[in-house]
This record gives sequence, structure tokens and C-alpha cells, in this order.
Amino acid sequence: MPESYRPHLRKDDEDKRTASQSVATNTSVSNARVQDVLTSKDAAVHTIRPQQTLHEAVEQLRDHRIGALVVTDANGDLVGILSERDIVRKLADTPGHTLPKKVEEVMTRSVETCTADDPLVTVLTRMTKGRFRHMPVVDGAQLIGLISIGDAVHYRLNQLELEALQIKQLIVG
Repeated sequence: MPESYRPHLRKDDEDKRTASQSVATNTSVSNARVQDVLTSKDAAVHTIRPQQTLHEAVEQLRDHRIGALVVTDANGDLVGILSERDIVRKLADTPGHTLPKKVEEVMTRSVETCTADDPLVTVLTRMTKGRFRHMPVVDGAQLIGLISIGDAVHYRLNQLELEALQIKQLIVG
């Protein structure tokens, strides 16, 4: 028998193995950007002016079924954010006298913002540490969106459903 001869082995017949998971797929959530969430949701950003009343704000929150309004000045520049929590705190401080108050008396003036290119994981970490649920998305000084923890959860659930469908298709064929 020549020295270069090798008998045929079972492994010679096996196809290359594939894996349904990889480093890329297992870390895809950490690669998600704020823009991915903005693309998957309603683009409308509901705003209110500082001089408007809390009554007007509460009506907008109710009518649009949202939890926060971005407060902008006449030029459209971001000057604050008004959340349900802000209103509830004021209700506790001034029961029966809250709705006529101006938005500027209750809004949060120090607003943390993010950009569309920010990693979603980083933004969610900031929201969790800061104990707030809404963050305006800006491009320079221009307001381009609003992201909430609920938006991020909804985005991730959709991604999980897609991943499950892909796995099912791999199994079924």
C-alpha cells in the first residue's frame, strides 16, 4: 500500500455542519441602534409649548395614548419633557389646582437626549439608571424622534418572533 493512501472514512460523506446561532446572532440585540427602533414605530413626536396648560397636556396624552410630551419653544427647539409622572407629582402637591398650571411649571427641564446612531443597549441603560422612560432623539439641535422603554421592548419582542420563525423554518425545512 502506498504511503499516501488513506481509506474512505464516514466523515468524508458528512456535509459541513451549520449552526443556528453564532456570535453575530447572539449579540444582535447589542448591535441594535436607536434608529432601528424609530424605523419600526410611528414617527409622530407629540409636542407641547411651555405656556400651554396641564389640562391641554393631559388631553394630548389621553388622545394619543402616550406617556410623555416633548416641550418645544416657538422655534421647535427642545426645552423640556413632560411625563405622566411629572403631572402625578404636581397632582399630589396641589390637589384640585393642578390642571390650570402651565407646562413650564411642571416639566423636566434637564432632558437627556440621544442620537439615532446610539446603541440601543446604551440608551436603555441610561434610562434605567436615570429612572425615566422617555428620551428625545436629536440630530444636532433638531428633534427627530422620541424613544421609550416600551418602544424598545416592542422592538425586541418583534425581533424574537422573527428569530423564532427563522429557527422553525430551519427545523421544518
